[in-house]
Parts: sequence; C-alpha cells; structure tokens
Amino acid sequence: MNYLLHIDTSGDTASICLTADNDVVGLRMNESRNDHASWLHPAIQALLTENRLTGVQLQAVSVSIGPGSYTGLRIGLSAAKGLCFAAGIPLITADTLTMMALAAQAEATDLICPLIDARRMEVFTALYDKHLQVITPPQAMILEDTSFLAVLNEHSILFCGNGSKKLHSSIFSANAMVSVITASAVHLATLALLKYNKKEFADLAYTEPLYIKEFYSVIRK
Repeated sequence: MNYLLHIDTSGDTASICLTADNDVVGLRMNESRNDHASWLHPAIQALLTENRLTGVQLQAVSVSIGPGSYTGLRIGLSAAKGLCFAAGIPLITADTLTMMALAAQAEATDLICPLIDARRMEVFTALYDKHLQVITPPQAMILEDTSFLAVLNEHSILFCGNGSKKLHSSIFSANAMVSVITASAVHLATLALLKYNKKEFADLAYTEPLYIKEFYSVIRK
C-alpha cells in the first residue's frame, strides 16, 4: 500500500491529508492563517500517529507550490522538503490554481477561473476548460471592468477562490458564476496521485515556490 502525505498552506485555510493508494484516510485543517507555521508539524505528526505510521513509511510527499501567500508557500514547501529529505522519498508539486480549478470542476459547464486574492484589486489567476486544460497560464492581474469581458461574451466562466469576492465590483455578466467551494489537500491529492503514478517528481534541492511576482514589503520607520 502506497501512503502519500499532501500539504497545502498556500491560502487562508491550511490542510493536510493522508492517502493510502487512491483513498483518503485522514484530513486535518487549520483556518487560522497566522498559525499555519505552528500548526503544521504537530498536525502532520498527529495524522501519522493516528494511522500508525512514521515518516519513513511514506512513499512521497506532495505540496501546493503556488501562487498564494508568500509565507504560506514557504512554510509548506520547507516542511515537505524536510520530510522528503529525512525519509529519502520523492517530492511532488502541483500548482495551487489547478488544485482550485479541480475543486470546482464538478460545478463547471464551460470554463473555470480560480482567483487568489493578492491585495487591493489584484489577483493571481488562470483560465481552464472544464477538463482542466490550461487556456490562460497563471498570472497576476488587476481586476477591471473589462478583465474577462471578451471571454464572457463567448463563454460562461465559473469563478472560484477567495479572489472571486472582488468580482462584485468589477464584473457584470450573466455568464459569470461564482463557486463557494474551498480547495483543500484532498484536491491536491488527486493531482499528486496522477504525478506519483507517472513518476513526475520535483527536484528536492532546487524546487522553489511559484510566486508569480516578486515579494516586496514596506520598510517601517
């Protein structure tokens, strides 16, 4: 039996899940964004103990690679790399926007557009068809009245993610729909298992978060 651990700390809610072959056997979530770092390792230990496992019994660890919270991405990837290095097992990465699109896939009739809040009117986004084929690759975008107008004139779009709250002030179209579903490590697991079976592993030494844009901060006086 192949045990895989899946880690998502890219957004407001962090989650981890454990799969045994194709079955989810454990899930833990943390909704306090500021506590992801202190929550993650005890949660992993508790989940493994609950299933009578240790890290060396895992076959791989997957992690959502971004885009998303700069700090959250570093927390998740660091933990995943540490576990993989210690246990001598492969690392699997999946981009967060694809994970979000997968979570909303069952509701989609045409296109899917995940949106991650990147402050003010900016979002991280991509566009997929209902089979999760990429139409527009991941990018940073400032939402305006015309942001999706050309596409909405020809297609319906199912928006999802915390960035979709910003649409109410900028997008007006009967073809625009919003999903309230929240992606989690369970959806990450679906993507990771496909990669595991194909042996599509990430470089443990050189893999970095998919930030989309450079991190910056204001220097306080």
